[in-house]
Amino acid sequence: MSEIAARLEAAGKEYKTGESTIVALQPTTTEFRKGEITLIVGPSGSGKTTLLSLLGCVIYPTMGKVWVGDTRVNDLPERELAQLRLRQIGFVFQGFNLLAPLNALENVMHPLLLQGVSRHDARKQAMELVRTFGMEERIHNLPRNLSGGQQQRIAIARSLITDPQLILCDEPTASLDHNSARMVMEMLSQLSLENRAVIVVTHDVRLKKYADRTIYVSEGMISDTAIEEEF
Repeated sequence: MSEIAARLEAAGKEYKTGESTIVALQPTTTEFRKGEITLIVGPSGSGKTTLLSLLGCVIYPTMGKVWVGDTRVNDLPERELAQLRLRQIGFVFQGFNLLAPLNALENVMHPLLLQGVSRHDARKQAMELVRTFGMEERIHNLPRNLSGGQQQRIAIARSLITDPQLILCDEPTASLDHNSARMVMEMLSQLSLENRAVIVVTHDVRLKKYADRTIYVSEGMISDTAIEEEF
């Protein structure tokens, strides 16, 4: 079987609000393997974003254990957690989250600069990646001068620049037309074939055909099965 990129062992998340406790995610045990696209689906407020945030090391679990590769996230101080996110996890968002003052190439370069890579080397690596996405003619464009599909391609390129093994996508096609959504999902499919785990939170029924696995989340609980209409 393919290598495990991330896993949860009875991991869950609770939030305290005054005297009340809100269970955002029930204790969950599951794993995500390289070479697969996994969809995470469910209604708003079901716990999808909490699950993605645990996998992305954005929040600590309240109970249980979270692993990224061979690293147990629970044991890491915030500074090391930030380095883990920077080096091992790529993020792709619905709103693209490109830095407005930077052009397309500079956005792709940015994670390498945060790692301390020289500007010359970062530019060279970013340019090679941008070419693979067919965006070399747009490298000097600011995000506001790119279409939604172009912005998402640059955002995916940025997520890959550090060569992460785990790609986390939060509604990556929600703002895109059919053709742009298809292009983005074909790119993500190719990434999974390059021995990466790609995890996609979505409401978009168009994406189901791209998935190797679908996880359904409802009221903080996850399952591999659900009523079709709930998707």
